[in-house]
Amino acid sequence: MMYTSHEDIGCDFEDGPKDKKTLKPHPDVDGGWAWVMVLSSFFVHILIMGSQMALGVLNVEWLEEFHQSRGLTAWVSSLSMGITLIVGLGSGMAYLPAVVMVGRYFHKRRALAQGLSTTGTGFGTFLMTALLKYLCAEYGWRNAMFIQGAVSLNLCVCGALMRPLSVEKEGEHAGGKDACILPAHSTESVKSGGHPGTTEEKESQAGNEDLQDQECQGQAWHRKNMCAFRVLKAVSHLTLRVRKGFRDWYSGYFGTASLFTNRMFVAFIFWALFAYSSFVIPFIHLPEIVNLYNLSEQDNVFPLTSIIAILHIFGKVILGVVADLPCISVWNVFLMANFSLVLSIFILPLMHTYAGLAVICALIGFSSGYFSLMPVVTEDLVGIEHLASAYGIIICANGISALLGPPFAGWIYDITQKYDFSFYICGLLYMVGILFLLIHPCIQMIEHSRRKFTDSAHV
Repeated sequence: MMYTSHEDIGCDFEDGPKDKKTLKPHPDVDGGWAWVMVLSSFFVHILIMGSQMALGVLNVEWLEEFHQSRGLTAWVSSLSMGITLIVGLGSGMAYLPAVVMVGRYFHKRRALAQGLSTTGTGFGTFLMTALLKYLCAEYGWRNAMFIQGAVSLNLCVCGALMRPLSVEKEGEHAGGKDACILPAHSTESVKSGGHPGTTEEKESQAGNEDLQDQECQGQAWHRKNMCAFRVLKAVSHLTLRVRKGFRDWYSGYFGTASLFTNRMFVAFIFWALFAYSSFVIPFIHLPEIVNLYNLSEQDNVFPLTSIIAILHIFGKVILGVVADLPCISVWNVFLMANFSLVLSIFILPLMHTYAGLAVICALIGFSSGYFSLMPVVTEDLVGIEHLASAYGIIICANGISALLGPPFAGWIYDITQKYDFSFYICGLLYMVGILFLLIHPCIQMIEHSRRKFTDSAHV
């Protein structure tokens, strides 16, 4: 758990009367540069997550080039996806700040801002799939990857737009510095025609100059004292922040460890270990399934993975709106979307036409929109104070699922020479994950019936 400073909450501290500290909202929070952050994060999602989801196009090229097994070849794509979510190498280093910085710049409309930025995943999948198909056909997969890398350099532009919330600097004195300005000689000290005055006037002028020199020396000494005071103040503030950061880290570490004593949260982790692979596997293996079914011509017009990507955007928005209705339980929407997705995984191998596969892919894309509900469901389990740590653990579990799922599906194909069993077995594993999800509503029903029985007994 990260500690919260005045930069984190988007407020500046300024000295008020009687040395009291008052909070001043940062002008960029919930407006101004904050929407530039949303735009930047949107393009990061396009360039990173869109490229990840389009790796199935390259997977076909790698199979033809190296003539290796499906299971071994799928490791290339799964490593790229899984490592992005569990250890932060490569694209993960750019993806994490893009998500965090949007949250830093928004308080009132944080959910809207995060929703708008994450839709870049769907747009990116659609655009990158079409781009990679064209580049591979025109220049080959090696040159296509060079061009894709060049396009990804736009992440530098996105990163340049992400600037931290800075504290307003103290106003400087006029002229930019406390200059000691010597007053000009009085007109009374100079006679007309520029001749010097009397002896008394000269002595008076010398006395004034001595006083001015003493005043300048006093101001210089005061500036030195102020500089020393500012250094001591900065060191003091740094020491306090380090101590507070260590204290919050210590409490956050053991707070995170305590999450594993929550049995419902542990069950949710097991669901996450099985869930994400069923969403990732179609992106990796669908392009080859299309080739096996001789549907390449139709898929080139409108790729099936692009259908998943587009419906994934609509699914996030619609499921989010439905879950916000007062008469609807978020858990019920979450469970129904999971059941819909696992049903689609079971049906997909039965479809051998482009139209049938397109319908199932649309259902997969829409159902997978439940990912937008995961923070809400996690908060329901652990509370708002542990949300950040808990959600990080769930994302890590999803990364493990994305890492192992595609090679497992390819390995089953190598044994059976059919993708049918790959989807059936992955669907069964997903059902195991859903059974863990059912623990939560079952416990709620038991507690509700127990309270109802206790109340009736008291009556």
